[in-house]
Amino acid sequence: MDALIVGADRLGNIPDVLQQFGIRIAAHVSGRDTTHQRRSAPLPAGIQVVILFTDFLGHNVMQRFREAASREGVMFVCCRRSVCALQQALGRRMSEDDCGRCGAGDGCKRKKR
Repeated sequence: MDALIVGADRLGNIPDVLQQFGIRIAAHVSGRDTTHQRRSAPLPAGIQVVILFTDFLGHNVMQRFREAASREGVMFVCCRRSVCALQQALGRRMSEDDCGRCGAGDGCKRKKR
């Protein structure tokens, strides 16, 4: 499953957590650029989930990316930029039914929990 990460300058351990859920970072946008506040462009091709780090985003930026995800029928997750917050948010949003869509199959680390 490919993700667009919005918010935060550095990701730290976030890629490791995403890998546990079978998610690959396809693109990362810090959200600091003022054009992100007014942008209503489509999401990059192939994005299946948008992750918004709320403690690093202004309301306008978050609203624009949420609207873009909703418009394209893409799941979005909002949380603080911490490993624990991301794990909890992804755990709530993703069920075992969603596992079939990512394509990781039997190699998924998440199914072994």
